[in-house]
Amino acid sequence: MSIFEIKMPKLGESITEGTIMRWAVKVGDTIQEDDVIFEVNTQKVSAEIPSPVAGTVTELLFKEGDVVAIGTVVAKVNMGGSDAVVENVKTEQPKEKTNTVLSIPREEQKPAAPSKNKDKNSRWYSPLVLSIAQDAKIPQAELDAIAGTGYLGRVSKKDIENYIAQKSTGAAPAQKSENKSANAPEHKAPAVAFNAEDEVKEMDYVRRIIADHMVMSKKVSPHVTSVVEVDVTNLVRWRERNKDEFYHREGVKLTYMPAIVEATAKALAEFPRVNASVDGYNMILKKHINIGVAVSLNDGNLIVPVVHNADTLNMNGLGKAIDSLAVKARANKLSSDDIQGGTFTITNFGTFKNIFGTPIINQPQVAIL
Repeated sequence: MSIFEIKMPKLGESITEGTIMRWAVKVGDTIQEDDVIFEVNTQKVSAEIPSPVAGTVTELLFKEGDVVAIGTVVAKVNMGGSDAVVENVKTEQPKEKTNTVLSIPREEQKPAAPSKNKDKNSRWYSPLVLSIAQDAKIPQAELDAIAGTGYLGRVSKKDIENYIAQKSTGAAPAQKSENKSANAPEHKAPAVAFNAEDEVKEMDYVRRIIADHMVMSKKVSPHVTSVVEVDVTNLVRWRERNKDEFYHREGVKLTYMPAIVEATAKALAEFPRVNASVDGYNMILKKHINIGVAVSLNDGNLIVPVVHNADTLNMNGLGKAIDSLAVKARANKLSSDDIQGGTFTITNFGTFKNIFGTPIINQPQVAIL
């Protein structure tokens, strides 16, 4: 028989692991190509993973709730034929006709628990980081001491390369702090008091990720707020004159957002240092202008789909792109590409009838009031 190995796919550039939320099959099931095998959650997306092959499921190697590193075999499918093990290369680079669809986890699903198969005291490293460390002859104890700037303190490619570069110059590389200073108080969130009449409700997976990223952003990015009042009377009049014609021609409603995105894209092209990120002491000036537009979902969560290369689109193109992303977001049909690569974000506080707002995010942002 020919055995095909289903591996944990990579659903984003910085994703290193995924949590198996739900198996859609069981051992012994007969499946067809593109049938959903399992649902996975990562720190950025939730997706249903289709099978690249048809056959019979012979093994499920992990349980629901297990956290699995990218590239790890999670299931095996018997395709029939001669004895052979077929490497799963398709889930790393999905077929073009397969569009991985994001889904917001159902309210009743519990947040993912850490895998019981993992040592709680161990530190996870990507295969790339391990390869670089091996080539540089860095022992495990030394690798464990490197300070990580990745998600949850993990060592990234940049961290290991910076460490090696600093070590070669004789400078003291930054190391992971194991012991806190005696003078540094440990800050813990105070316990919240509640009584029997109060409802205690667990956060769903997406809301937990939003909360974690907001806290992380406040810790690593200085937040500065600048407020400028702009007279948009002419914009309001222009929209009133053109909204009906625009709807009949393009099939979508003309909101103020396309005009705001167009103005933002032009400003970012003129002032490229705003369209940038900071990585340690390096400024990353982004080549592309990819503008994220915050969309509130029906369940109260928030997601930020991205208009890629916004500076190349005219008003019609921006209007249709923004409407399409918002519709897909609320229907849980965003692809992983739709929410990645943003270089600047726009949040519309005005829709909630607020006078003022200061969003928390880890990239430059403009808020519409």
